[in-house]
Amino acid sequence: MGTNLLSQMMSPGLRSTDYGTTYEKLNDKVGLKTVLSYLYVNPTNKRKIMLLSDPEMESSILISSDEGATYQKYRLTFFIQSLLFHPKQEDWVLAYSLDQKLYSSMDFGRRWQLMHERITPNRFYWSVAGLDKEADLVHMEVRTADGYAHYLTCRIQECAETTRNGPFARSIDISSLVVQDEYIFIQVTTGGRASYYVSYRREAFAQIKLPKYSLPKDMHIISTDESQVFAAVQEWNQNDTYNLYISDTRGIYFTLAMENIKSSRGLMGNIIIELYEVAGIKGVFLANKKVDDQVKTYITYNKGRDWRLLQAPDVDLRGSPVHCLLLSENPYSSGRISSKETAPGLVVATGNIGSELSYTDIGVFISSDGGNTWRQIFDEEYNVWFLDWGGALVAMKHTPLPVRHLWVSFDEGHSWDKYGFTSLPLFVDGALVEAGVESHVMTVFGHFSLRSEWQLVKVDYKSIFSRRCTKEDYQTWHLLNQGEPCVMGERKIFKKRKPGAQCALGRDYSGSVVSEPCVCADWDFEWYRRIVSNNCTDGLREKYTAKAQICPGKAPRGLHVVTTDGRLVAEQGHNATFIILMEEGDLQRTNIQLDFGDGIAVSYANFSPIEDGIKHVYKSAGIFQVTAYAENNLGSDTAVLFLHVVCPVEHVHLRVPFVAIKNKEVNISAVVWPSQLGTLTYFWWFGNSTKPLITLDSSISFTFLAEGTNTITVQVAAGNALIQDTKDIAVHEYFQSQLLSFSPNLDYHNPDIPEWRQDIGNVIKRALVKVTSVPEDQILVAVFPGLPTSAELFILPPKNLTERRKGNEGDLEQSIIICHDFPCSLSFIFQIVETLFNALNQNLVQFELKPGVQVIVYVTQLTLAPLVDSSAGHSSSAMLMLLSVVFVGLAVFLIYKFKRKIPWINIYAQVQHDKEQEMIGSVSQSENAPKITLSDFTEPEELLDKELDTRVIGGIATIANSESTKEIPNCTSV
Repeated sequence: MGTNLLSQMMSPGLRSTDYGTTYEKLNDKVGLKTVLSYLYVNPTNKRKIMLLSDPEMESSILISSDEGATYQKYRLTFFIQSLLFHPKQEDWVLAYSLDQKLYSSMDFGRRWQLMHERITPNRFYWSVAGLDKEADLVHMEVRTADGYAHYLTCRIQECAETTRNGPFARSIDISSLVVQDEYIFIQVTTGGRASYYVSYRREAFAQIKLPKYSLPKDMHIISTDESQVFAAVQEWNQNDTYNLYISDTRGIYFTLAMENIKSSRGLMGNIIIELYEVAGIKGVFLANKKVDDQVKTYITYNKGRDWRLLQAPDVDLRGSPVHCLLLSENPYSSGRISSKETAPGLVVATGNIGSELSYTDIGVFISSDGGNTWRQIFDEEYNVWFLDWGGALVAMKHTPLPVRHLWVSFDEGHSWDKYGFTSLPLFVDGALVEAGVESHVMTVFGHFSLRSEWQLVKVDYKSIFSRRCTKEDYQTWHLLNQGEPCVMGERKIFKKRKPGAQCALGRDYSGSVVSEPCVCADWDFEWYRRIVSNNCTDGLREKYTAKAQICPGKAPRGLHVVTTDGRLVAEQGHNATFIILMEEGDLQRTNIQLDFGDGIAVSYANFSPIEDGIKHVYKSAGIFQVTAYAENNLGSDTAVLFLHVVCPVEHVHLRVPFVAIKNKEVNISAVVWPSQLGTLTYFWWFGNSTKPLITLDSSISFTFLAEGTNTITVQVAAGNALIQDTKDIAVHEYFQSQLLSFSPNLDYHNPDIPEWRQDIGNVIKRALVKVTSVPEDQILVAVFPGLPTSAELFILPPKNLTERRKGNEGDLEQSIIICHDFPCSLSFIFQIVETLFNALNQNLVQFELKPGVQVIVYVTQLTLAPLVDSSAGHSSSAMLMLLSVVFVGLAVFLIYKFKRKIPWINIYAQVQHDKEQEMIGSVSQSENAPKITLSDFTEPEELLDKELDTRVIGGIATIANSESTKEIPNCTSV
């Protein structure tokens, strides 16, 4: 045998047109600066090649139509992750981008068109000839913005929203769409239980019927050959095994074929089901089954109807007797199982001899008669390849050590000849057998050392085959199933090359000689029907043939009403689609009525018009009882669904006072935009609490027990939407407040946005501190939304007094504030107040808004009522008058007591023993105060309605993130 050693670097990419005899570097064709990542060969025209550039360097594609002799480079506006070629049209290509978009090209990648966004990886498929009407149709799984997946189809040049089609009306589970041959499969999970649906030959979807108490948690489609589905289903009580089910022709009804087939995980985390279909012979499968915690290999010759343990060879290579043979179907082990369509009956497998499957004591075994009998050919791990239509076998030892030799057999592994394929030992990384079943060329690639470059070795076996095979070089053999000559209803006789004949099989070689039907027997049927693809005739065929009968009528039973997406929430003004399902009953003779719960109902004479769902638009929000009623002449059934119809929620604003009194209840509310009633749930967090208070009301009362800055968070749940707002509130034992107004020129420059109000509040505060030298942490300024511009000034207690304060009921006659070790009279409190008011009344508090614009800050004559009042906002002037009358006696007494004029000021305090709030007001006003009437100001309720965001930073209360005054639309509610 001749060998040809090639020492070429593989990293830049190599090209050979003479089966590896010579190579040329791809960079010589595409440019030295081009970094390549993937190479694709068109499966329908192998002269056409696509090269993808490295996405980290650039986004481009290189196209060749002459087997890589020349390339044209095209820049792309997206980065390709994978390509999918059309099975018939050589110029049609789908490209999946790194940002999960699907593009199409009809000129082999020269021009691209965006088809759809948010495509699930590997869940897009070309049309299937003979099933889909249009050759350019694409099946794809698309995710919506809310995270749900849908099955859509469209043509590659007509994929606008109006031209897309949704063959399945409901949402589906992510990564569940499978389009394979005549079948389309999807999965839908509701209530934690998965249901599977199938479409046969593009008909309407039907739910897959597994045995009644089969509760699958995972399903894999193994095969859809010959109009039958093999599915591996993992039941609720299985972990590392699956049950094998086979279906009827339509893929709807499944029956159990084998339990507890072993499964494992691949290198990428994918599930591997240890089931193997033998090529070249219909109906023959090998499976590894877990029995009493041991894994054993079984074989079937009638497509899963009957299984038996694999027959072990009589002796191993050492001549020792063998009792059990186990084979490995893990593709990540070295040998696994291999067979060829062109070499029927020849099966090579990696396995071991023993009571159970092992991955340590591995050998290689071969069967020449379709799995009936086996022989051991190696007692170590070897890789085996088929050459010349399976007429020759090539083996190479699987080892981490370097090798120089390989073995060739012309008698199905009975004898092996050793050949050297390289002069130096080679660390083998892999081997490729050239495409084409009559190929005699193999390429081995690897390294001479761990640091050397990649080496390619071409091994050409043509010199071994001295001539073409003639009739005298063949012999026949019969396929048997434990001595029974009929397999899948046929008697088959095959031919193969005689052992030792070193001749080459011709291009017209065929392994099958005779095929004739057998008389039908019991083992040719399942479920009282003939096994799919079984070709038996006569005999018991008539006995098991299904006979048409008139089904007796049934009353409706098992009626269900669900939404297409399985959710119990719908948006007001949008289509809600309902599906009515019935487990039993005559679909064509049962009347259906659906009451939507909003005064509208529809009726149908049978199920035919409603197979795609019943659509309805709710015009108001609320909770609706949807009732389905089915009736025929034998009975009736009813199903009920409670649907939450919500109006889309866009924003929530938390209403809180700027400052609150310790141990006094505070009213807090959430304003939702747009406003709506019903189906809203409110979650409230206060301070450092980790568990929320949950209400259906938009307001809540809460008592703060500690001073300082407290955080309030509210979340509003509306359907599948969840929005949130957070505010801070300053909590003190007492505080004082006063309204402020400004010179009119400020209104002209007021944009009425949150950032501006927060900045102006800080500017006013700094101006007050600068003029009066009042400690910064004792004042707070909050600017209100709207015009005219107004604000509230808060005077907070000093921290040292607050920390040292202790209640003493006997001192109440002297003062509202009681200190720890010395009396604190109101004169101390009013000292700061008087200082501030003197500065304000003398127009000393000013700030420059911009060059040339000076703004003066005034004291407003009318003040807001206590913030701790139970109303939603500041109380009205009527409440102020009432409180003034109640406390006028106390006010006169205190004013007389202290013998001094007190400015117009409100004091809010919480004293020991839960004493009520006390307010002290002056009997006269400053003469210098501007004359401003109540009508000049926005009502307190309106101020808070406009306020959309309030924050307290440290001890400073501000109003932030507010919106301009505008009308809030309402969603009507029932």
